[in-house]
Amino acid sequence: MAKSINEVVILGNLVRDPELRTTQNGATVCTFTVALNRNVKVNDEWAEEVTYVDCVAWADLAEKITGNLEKGKPVSVAGRLKSSTWEQDGRKRSKLEVIVNQIVFLERPQKLDSMPHKDVPLEDISDEPINLTEIPF
Repeated sequence: MAKSINEVVILGNLVRDPELRTTQNGATVCTFTVALNRNVKVNDEWAEEVTYVDCVAWADLAEKITGNLEKGKPVSVAGRLKSSTWEQDGRKRSKLEVIVNQIVFLERPQKLDSMPHKDVPLEDISDEPINLTEIPF
């Protein structure tokens, strides 16, 4: 059988604050949902279509997500798709989610904005031409 490729990258906004919990085995897991918006033309009019994608992150990545993201923040998520099936109230249920292996916060965390920083003065650059023979490489 040929090898399959299971990779996904999504870019959207968090629907709600991430939820962090610990499993019975002591593993740290974070769950969150990303909203993906796109415009579609319906009967000569544009409408917004939203797809909600459930995401799961484990261990250190789970803690980083919980400490830096909140509802509405833009994010890029990379991972793999995982499907689950179960029975609930006598009905078969299924779910497709992204198991996160990389995340990019597309907005600076507020913690960084509140940190003190120094302005670095720029030196004046002279109008003199550069002598290329003085460059060491």
